[in-house]
Amino acid sequence: MADTVLVHPNREKNEAKATKAAVTLLLVVSAVLILVILFGGWKKQAGMQIIALAYAVVYLLMAYLVSTKWNRGVLPVAAGMAILWAVVCLVAGFAWFEDDKTGFADPGLLNASMLGLLTIILIPVQILLIAFALRGLQQKWNVELEVRREDADRYRSGDHEGDLQTA
Repeated sequence: MADTVLVHPNREKNEAKATKAAVTLLLVVSAVLILVILFGGWKKQAGMQIIALAYAVVYLLMAYLVSTKWNRGVLPVAAGMAILWAVVCLVAGFAWFEDDKTGFADPGLLNASMLGLLTIILIPVQILLIAFALRGLQQKWNVELEVRREDADRYRSGDHEGDLQTA
């Protein structure tokens, strides 16, 4: 039998590469915003610190898995977590604005209005994360074909004429 290799034809498409980059970027941006809000309002987030920290760490782990391993399995998890976090942000964002009045305790490094703004900004970021994660699921990054080595080399060099012939 001829020398065969595995190729992932759906990963070679520009649309899939752009989706992967967008999901990775949105996960990293989400984690950074969560950490900024967390440390900026540390004094006022009683009990929420561990959850926010866990979310940020999991988002960064998922960004690593998507960017380096093309791991499609974390995409529905990312979408589900983004839905939950968007709801939390919707409630918490307006609560920060309520705390920006005379007589309320200082939240920490950032003022309450800035924390509220960052929390509200996190909502559309989560919505975009949901959309791109679901788009990545539709692209079937996990499809593998076993082909002859010369066909795989030809395909990778950009000569896509015709379908790959499976071994």
